[in-house]
Amino acid sequence: MTTTAPHPRPTRTPGAEHPARGPRLPVRLLPLTPAIVLLLLFLAGPIAYCVYIAFTDLQLTGQAQESFVGFDNFTRAFGDEAFLNAVWLTLVFTVLSSLIGQNTLGLALAALMQRASKPVRTLTGGIVVTAWVLPEVVAGFLLYAFFRREGTLNAILDWLHLPSQNWLFTLPILAVSFANVWRGTAFSMLVYSAALNEIPKEITEAAEVDGAGGRRRMWHITLPMIRRSIGTNLMLNTLQTLSVFGLIWVMTRGGPGGRSQTLPLFMYEQAFQNSLIGYGTAVALLLLLVGSLFSLIYLRLLRTEV
Repeated sequence: MTTTAPHPRPTRTPGAEHPARGPRLPVRLLPLTPAIVLLLLFLAGPIAYCVYIAFTDLQLTGQAQESFVGFDNFTRAFGDEAFLNAVWLTLVFTVLSSLIGQNTLGLALAALMQRASKPVRTLTGGIVVTAWVLPEVVAGFLLYAFFRREGTLNAILDWLHLPSQNWLFTLPILAVSFANVWRGTAFSMLVYSAALNEIPKEITEAAEVDGAGGRRRMWHITLPMIRRSIGTNLMLNTLQTLSVFGLIWVMTRGGPGGRSQTLPLFMYEQAFQNSLIGYGTAVALLLLLVGSLFSLIYLRLLRTEV
């Protein structure tokens, strides 16, 4: 009986499995070409032009040609008390209305709606979402009518025999922060409602059997399990709040005396009211830098595993 020796398997050299991988790469990238061209044309192009303008003294009127001034616009900004005031008010507005207001209230509404009946959930969700879908200008007029001296809030306080005041004059930054909370809480509520629905009921039921109260379940079970949703919601809310313009402009126009003038309003004033396009664009780049720093912090937190 004769046996046939097995044929030796041919050895493969690295990269020999797909000899056409290199030449086929441009072909695979070909369908992405229109998207890349559009991004370069409508996104990267304007950003690059804005970066160039920020280093010039371009003005809307009274100037034949702009000239390169280097970092003078940025140096001027950090020496401008109005700019520093706008930076401080932007941070206050963001912390009050986004990090604390929208985030906390959205989580509270989502948690309460988990245990509410269907009619209550439908009514509450409809009211909150209606405020969110209103145009920013319309929401600004509604909140202006609510906070003005002869507005709804003072009418309620007078009916209760409580002291009233001109809220848009005495506490303008708090008024616009409340307005942003009223308008934007729906987004946080929807995000947290979806996250809470993903928590297995077996875990919460087991915690209830073990005697864990509502606070302990929220702190030790719910919050850790929706940590990624919290980070994502905070990042999106912060970036949206940093760019709020129409709401504040309709309610206070940044006044009185610049006490509600955030960076978007300060940038608009310098660029289009004072005709300092170069200086206003430099402020816009600084605002973009602030948003990028917040994004990096949130992305760093999201990388950590539960």
